[in-house]
Order: sequence, then structure tokens, then C-alpha cells
Amino acid sequence: MNADLLITNIGQLVTCASDGKPKRGAEMRNVGLIEDGSIAVVDGKIAAVGLSGDVCKEFTTQNEIDAGGKVVCPGFVDPHTHIVFAGDRLEEFELKIKGANYLEILARGGGIHSTVEKTRSASVEDLVTFGMVRLDKMLETGTTTAEIKTGYGLNTENELKMLDVIEKLDEQHAITVVPTFLAAHAVPSEFSFEPQAYVDLICDEMLSRAWQWYLSSHFHGKVPFFLDVFCEENAFDLEQTAQVLKAGMKIGFRLKAHVDEFTNLGACRRAVALGATSVDHLDETGHDEMKLLAASDTIGVLTPAVNFNFGSSRYADARRLIDYGCAVALSTDYNPGSAPCPSQPMAMAIACRYQKLLPAEVLNAATINAAHAVGLGDRVGSIEIGKLADLSVWDTKDYREITYQFGATKPSSVIVNGAPITN
Repeated sequence: MNADLLITNIGQLVTCASDGKPKRGAEMRNVGLIEDGSIAVVDGKIAAVGLSGDVCKEFTTQNEIDAGGKVVCPGFVDPHTHIVFAGDRLEEFELKIKGANYLEILARGGGIHSTVEKTRSASVEDLVTFGMVRLDKMLETGTTTAEIKTGYGLNTENELKMLDVIEKLDEQHAITVVPTFLAAHAVPSEFSFEPQAYVDLICDEMLSRAWQWYLSSHFHGKVPFFLDVFCEENAFDLEQTAQVLKAGMKIGFRLKAHVDEFTNLGACRRAVALGATSVDHLDETGHDEMKLLAASDTIGVLTPAVNFNFGSSRYADARRLIDYGCAVALSTDYNPGSAPCPSQPMAMAIACRYQKLLPAEVLNAATINAAHAVGLGDRVGSIEIGKLADLSVWDTKDYREITYQFGATKPSSVIVNGAPITN
């Protein structure tokens, strides 16, 4: 049988195979390792994966990549990013070094509000240009699928503008993009004295407009459309969070929620009860809620680059989450304020050191479990027959070196839909 591409002589073929479900508990220590492996690709999808001798007997090709004994693993999936924005937050970076925390900066009108002002003023063309540069950085470090949120428009016009930018990024970039609507990211300054009126605007107008955008976009029928809410002090309280999520669920959105980042307001329990695909951050999540999460289909997404950026010694209790049986995923939370980090390998390295996860656990968290966190676990996140041939090739003999080294870790090449992209 002829293949469009054969990758042979793979020293360690790290499949992260999962039989159609996210990994939990002891399963997260199994990366599906095949030594001396090969992969056959047909029409951009994986047609065979296994020992070199077996695959090469079944497939021939005129397009072969000799991996030279290197490591090949799935392209990373980043399930939580905010990369559509204008400007920077360099002054706030210095304030944080001096001791100001996120909520203090937000209360002063900084943080999200400063980015909102700049993003509202930016054109679609400029935002696409900025976003393409950020996606390039993510691709260079091995990410081939990324969720992108709105949330720096905070009014109907500019939130829809951000959705248009997200669609254009998906059209123009090799990375597969999954859109998320996060109008409930912060209360805009014009509603500072009537935050409930802004919540009502989201529910009564913005959600339906965003859903109509999705139905007319090229995403419809291809990838899910998510709704997210930031439940936190100085953002949205528990009842407002539930109001937005319930309104979106009725329309057809799949649900996500920022929960327990700084304070536990009970949003993890509420989001899980509503069937959220993921709950993200989990820094202050209690043991009872962890057990509830473990008993559900909801993915817990960790964002350790945020804690690292804040210089914090407190991280989500990832070790306990996994030991309880939660399906744990990992993300950069790439954004201008709390995590200006495009690199999943860096997030993985932090999780190993500060959250005591093993290299195998963070690799599964950044691939197959992250894919399930964006509703694409059947298409990406592992090297299994029928999935997209999104792969990364690493110039090492041992996959653990991806997280052992840090700071400049990136693959020697990335393959997206069966097409090689060399760094």
C-alpha cells in the first residue's frame, strides 16, 4: 500500500494512545512508548503506527523521513490561550516584581482593562498580524492545536471582532484553532457601577450574536464553540457565572470555566454540575471538589506558567488531582498579563518541578488530555490510526529530555496534517 509519508527509524515513538478517552491516574504514566517505530501517513491522517518492520512491510512511499533514532511524539494541544490582543503589559510586569498582585492591579484599572482599551482600538488586520506571530512561536515549540479565547473586547462589537480575528487566524495558520467566547472575562469600565447589567447584556444579546457568528463561520460542523466565564473576586460571582453558563448552554455552547485561581467561590462544583468540558486553573480547589471532578467527565486544566510568572510558591495540587483520578490537562494560558508564555514544553517543565508531575504525566496532559479539553480528543492529541498526522520530532534519544531541559526546548521539526514544517 502506498503512503503519502513514511516516518521511519524512530528511536522512541511516543503515541500517548488512549482508546478514545482521556487518561487518569496510573494511565497518565503510560505514554504508549514504541521503540524502533514507524508511522505511515495517508491524506494527512495516520494510517499505521507500530514497529518499523511491521509498518514498512505494509506501506511503501516516495516520501520518507528517516528520524535517525530521534523521539517522535504528538503535536501539543494548548487548551487555554488568550493570544488575540494588542499592546503589552510591561509596566505591570515591574509592578508585580515590586509586590503588587493580580487583583490589586485589576482594581486600579490595570490588567485586563488596559489590554481591552488597546484591543478595542486595534484593527482586525493588526490583531491578525499580532496573532500570527504568537501562533508562530507556539508552533516552533511543538503546539499544533490551540484554543483561543475572546475577552479583551468586552462589548458586542469588539467581542465579535475578536471572533473574526480568531477565524482568520485559523484560515491562515497551520495550527488548528478552537474558538471560545469569553465576554465574561471582566466587567468593562463602563459597567463598573452596574456589573449585573453587563451580565444581562452578555446573556440577552452577546451570546446569541456570537452563536450566529459561529453558525456562519467555517468552524461550524468542524470544531466545537465554547463559552467561558472568569469566576473570581472583582470579576464574576458564582450566580453570575451560572447565569452566563446556563444561558449559553441553552443556545448550544459547550462550557468552560476559569475557577479557583485566587479564591474558591464554588465555581468548580457548579461548572461540573452543568457538564462543563473543562474547568481551568484549580489553584484553590478543595479535596471534596477534586473528588467530584474525578467522578465526572470534566477535564481539569492546569496553568502553571501563571504561578511561575507571579513568582508564587503556591500551585494547583496537581499530584493530588491525578491521584484522585481527575483527567488533568496542561496549558500555557498564553496571555499578555499573567502568562506571556507560548511554550508548552516550558509549562511542562514547571509542572514537573513545582507540581511534582512525572515527564510522562505532563506529556499526556499536554497532548491527549488537552485534546479532550477542547473537544477534539477523537482527532488530535495522540498518534493513533485515523487521527490527524500532527507530530513533533525531537533531537533526543529519550522523551524525558523534553522536560528535563528547559528555556530553549523546541522540536527539530513539526508535522501538521502530514506536512513537515522545519524550525
